[in-house]
This record gives sequence, structure tokens and C-alpha cells, in this order.
Amino acid sequence: MSIAEAARRTGVSAHTLRYYERAGLVVTPVDRTHGGRRRYREFDLEWITICTRLRATGMPIRGIRRYAELVVAGRGNEGERLELLESHHDEVLARIAELQENLDLIARKVDVYRGRLAAGDADRLWAPRRTPAGD
Repeated sequence: MSIAEAARRTGVSAHTLRYYERAGLVVTPVDRTHGGRRRYREFDLEWITICTRLRATGMPIRGIRRYAELVVAGRGNEGERLELLESHHDEVLARIAELQENLDLIARKVDVYRGRLAAGDADRLWAPRRTPAGD
């Protein structure tokens, strides 16, 4: 399929597809037509989806490149691949936990505001006091 179709199906731009290829993130050479245009296969799209998901979860390009290098190297490094993915998994879980803590605080604040607005005493919500100039 064309680069435009691959971009549509993966949800990334044609520019990003070309960048992934230049950055060494693609594990097989992308086929080309006789005219030199890129021609993607289903396997390419599946791999690009993996790359975009790893990137979306915060894996640095160098980490994705390392993973791609290990895949390209073939059998015998599965333990290293697993270690790389487990490390990233743990980092994502830690970020999710941090986000959940932040979301919990926001939810508590929302509940306070809703309660105070419903009770008609929202003006009693805490606000810093302004001191007169010069104090």
C-alpha cells in the first residue's frame, strides 16, 4: 500500500513514517515501487503501530531503536527484549499511579466545589487573603 494509505491506517503522518524509517525504527526495509515510492505491507503497519504505542507511552526514540535492533538481530536476545519491555512497563505503571493520585486530588476538589455550590456557600471556599499594599 502507498505511504498515504499506510499513514491513514496507522494514524501517523507520512512524515512520521519516513522519520521512523530514517531513525532506524523499522525492522524490515520498506519495499519500493520501480519508481522509488514506498510500498508498505501489513507487517510494516503492525510494527509501526507497536512503535507508535511505545512512543505514546513515553518510550524514548533511542529505546524504540534499541528494541528494533534487537528484533532485527533475531533469535537469542529475547531476554534482553523482555527486560527492555518490562522496564518500560514499570515506568508506565509508575506514571499511571502518579496520574491517578493527581486525578484523585482533582476529583476531591470537584466534589468540594459541587457541594459548596449546591449548599449555596461557595463564597466560603478558601482563597488567599490579600494584604494591603505595604504590609
